[in-house]
Amino acid sequence: MRERPAGLAEAELAVALAEHWGIEPHAVEYLPVGAGSYHWSVVDRRGAAWFVKVDDLGAEDAGRDDAFDRLARSFGAALALRREAGLDFVLAPIPTATGAAVRRLTSRYALSVFPMVTGAAGHFGVHRPEDLVEVVDLLADLHEATPVVADIASRADLVLPGRDTLEEALQDLDREWSGGPYAEPARKLLSVHARQVQRSLADFDRRVDQVRDTAAAWVVTHGEPHPGNVMRTPAGLRLIDWGTVQVAPPERDLWMLTPALARMLGEDPAGDADDVLDRYARATGRTVTPAGLALYPLWWRLADIAIFVDELRRPHVTGEDIAASLTYLTGYLESSRD
Repeated sequence: MRERPAGLAEAELAVALAEHWGIEPHAVEYLPVGAGSYHWSVVDRRGAAWFVKVDDLGAEDAGRDDAFDRLARSFGAALALRREAGLDFVLAPIPTATGAAVRRLTSRYALSVFPMVTGAAGHFGVHRPEDLVEVVDLLADLHEATPVVADIASRADLVLPGRDTLEEALQDLDREWSGGPYAEPARKLLSVHARQVQRSLADFDRRVDQVRDTAAAWVVTHGEPHPGNVMRTPAGLRLIDWGTVQVAPPERDLWMLTPALARMLGEDPAGDADDVLDRYARATGRTVTPAGLALYPLWWRLADIAIFVDELRRPHVTGEDIAASLTYLTGYLESSRD
């Protein structure tokens, strides 16, 4: 995020870091990176460096407690995967003095701390063909560790997040949206593509019905293993950003290794993923289902559309992040025009 979180002072971070992690900040630098969370580089008085992350639990009070519980379970699972399953590629949070993986900072924001690791992550997009084998092997190891976190990670309910607000917006296209400078352009854009979105929602429901019967074979999944969350370090690959961990169909991770991601982004696929998926099946003994691979690209696109529409309908002012939301919404809707 390029803009800092509303209503949060860095002094609050410093107090929480000292009180709950024993970190006394000496230098604090905001990092305008990533999407959906806020990040800082913190150097303590002993010279140790930390990567500090703040997650927004929601603009409205309702739902924040549930959001924090999901985040705590996700980060708790990541911690167990590294400590108990021995998965060194899991870049897990540093627990507080009481062992918590994440701490409620305010009603709206949650704080977590990670080691500052030497290396470089990629960018959101398609994996390079030469990287696919490494990444699928990493995901196979992750999925095989399911028994370690089966009682910690939340279980997918196959309900599209933000669906209620998206359907509400679809029913509210006949009158002006006045939440801010980007609200009315968003309404006009969604009006053009409303039928397409409604058809996608119906398609989503059909695919969920097909996938629900596979629940006995679900595994612990990262949820977003795209190149932006894969870091190359001197010690090897590290998978970062564990805030979306769930026990879910394995295709929740695997679809990002297929041409479906390129198609969703409006790019030409570089090839097929049959060899990679066959490698996964040999390593785990699991069958990758076409139904699962079809569900999750649709899930990702609709969930993002719901997020952006909700942001653009809410009261807002001009800014880089909200302008980006309109740009991304336009990209999703225009790239899938019927």
